[in-house]
Amino acid sequence: MIRFSRSSCAALAAAALITSTAGVSSASPQASATRLDGSRPAWAVPAHRVAPSRDGAAVDFKVQLEWRNPAAAARYAAAAASQGTATSGAFLTPAQFRERFAPSRSDVASVTSWLRSQGFQVRSVPANRKYVEATGTVRQAARAFRTSFSTYRVQGMRLRANDTALRVPASLRHVQAVTGLDQSEALVHSDSVLPAVFRNARPCSKYWGEKTVANTPTPDGTALPARPSAFAPCGYAGKQLQGAYGLAGTIASGVDGSGVTVAVVDAYASSTVLSDLNTYSARNGLPTMQPGQFREIVPPGVYRRPANPQHDPAGWSGEETLDVEAVHTMAPGAKIIYAGAPNNRQDMNATLNMLVDKHLADIVTNSYGFSTEALPPGYIKSTNDILIQAAATGISMFFSSGDGGDHTGGDPANAAAATPDWPASSPWVTAVGGTSLGVTANDTRLFELGWETGRSALDKTATTPTWTAPTFQYGSGGGTSRLFAQPDYQKGVVPAEISQKYGSTPMRAVPDVSAVGDPTTGMLVGQTQRFPDGSAQYSEYRIGGTSLSSPLYAGMFALVVQKAGHRFGLANPALYAARATTYDITKADLATYPGAVRVDYVNGFDGSEGYTYTARWFDFDNGLTIHVRPQYDDVTGIGSPEGTAWLDAVAGYRG
Repeated sequence: MIRFSRSSCAALAAAALITSTAGVSSASPQASATRLDGSRPAWAVPAHRVAPSRDGAAVDFKVQLEWRNPAAAARYAAAAASQGTATSGAFLTPAQFRERFAPSRSDVASVTSWLRSQGFQVRSVPANRKYVEATGTVRQAARAFRTSFSTYRVQGMRLRANDTALRVPASLRHVQAVTGLDQSEALVHSDSVLPAVFRNARPCSKYWGEKTVANTPTPDGTALPARPSAFAPCGYAGKQLQGAYGLAGTIASGVDGSGVTVAVVDAYASSTVLSDLNTYSARNGLPTMQPGQFREIVPPGVYRRPANPQHDPAGWSGEETLDVEAVHTMAPGAKIIYAGAPNNRQDMNATLNMLVDKHLADIVTNSYGFSTEALPPGYIKSTNDILIQAAATGISMFFSSGDGGDHTGGDPANAAAATPDWPASSPWVTAVGGTSLGVTANDTRLFELGWETGRSALDKTATTPTWTAPTFQYGSGGGTSRLFAQPDYQKGVVPAEISQKYGSTPMRAVPDVSAVGDPTTGMLVGQTQRFPDGSAQYSEYRIGGTSLSSPLYAGMFALVVQKAGHRFGLANPALYAARATTYDITKADLATYPGAVRVDYVNGFDGSEGYTYTARWFDFDNGLTIHVRPQYDDVTGIGSPEGTAWLDAVAGYRG
């Protein structure tokens, strides 16, 4: 996963508080042109410049238009999600939202006409008129937007960016941003710990503590230290996860997500996902998908590059499989839509916009993000607009909180800076953090701790088995936003030491809630993988990341929607109101359950080349600025679901 820098956060904070826009500023001395403030990426600094961009290189980009009266749209979305307001639960239809808040057709026509006059080819405009998509060359873009373009070196990649702020004709007064000319969106990552090819090595346990260092020998006779004593689970599945969150009986009784549609957004598509899902379900006590219960879609009108992908080399097909199987585990009766963007760059936002504007789902779970808020403000604002439309029209949006802890490090301007993930830091989403979970032989929760992993290798030079000093490996993303003011639902809940971390103004904190994400105690998933001998084989293996946490929680929230009999829009007001019924994750069980021993194949799929042994220590927050504590914390939020009490309390909000 990419750990990207977040320079210029202070400038972003001034430009993008919750109700502000990153819109246009008439700072240009030329009366005919308006500068788009913040349109030059923070990472495009002279020290990182490699060379000028090729003039003939192709660019595809979107001219983003702001909502008409964006503050009113935000107020409506917030009121509809809250109880006790005049519009509580009165969600708009897509047509009603467009009528009130979408950019006007005349504004779209003006942008389209100007783009064509500059030699660009106009590709598409979505029904909500949020953007105008166009294509051309770097040379055309430099001339039209009055800038130049260079290639910059960023986190091992060579990315294009404009060297100065973009400018547009002053007559295009509703232009909010231009996305895609710079390649900030290439820094997106999926929030899963996903190997290319992987099988669980033995020993691993069916449930917590089944196999221990004391009762089970290693396959090659390697002696291990006595602590931690438990071998990692092979991966929890089916009723194990339903039972751990106290929902197995509820699901068996028919509150299983029926009548609710959950959408998953990722990039590309897996050609075997449905067959894998059905095989996995049959093996793990879940119902197989019924006709019409699952479908894959790609948004119309999106410029496809590459042309017709089936599998992405980076493993996005595995991400899709994980997300779909996680939703189905917790909501086996729900319909699932997989929306696959044709690339893992700018068209992921187009895919999200399509889902929202067509209102194809009641709940959307997203297992991707940026390890920073230091993105061009216009990019952040245009995405935030989509999230506001989702909330106003009754769609509950979940995002994984990231897998890099507090994301400190990697910022060329400020190596000590910490930041939550974007879009998890948006106040219009439910950010889902990760936990480490112990499940008993009877499918109940034994413990749940904050997911921050310390990794120790076996010290083979010691005379007795010893683990090396642990180092941070990965963990639940969280922290305090530098962009967004504290939303109402966090007031009186998030302690001041978190919300006022960067000053006297309380700010948005991440995450909101949590569920299992630790790969050491993760979920068993089933996927057709291509092995080194060229064969394609279905196999099951343990996986984690907050891209597990988010779809699991979204599945559980589908039970809430079914039980309540209505949509929720932004879920956070209801979730925070019901926080007394959540499982408060603390450090209380850490002394008893300090971690687990993980056994892995050296080559990832069999023991022919040997084994590796590591200790994975739970809640290892050494050096992090985020910590688990009672009540709200910036690793696990308000906690994880606590069975029927949680279900009844959340479903009863606005009841």
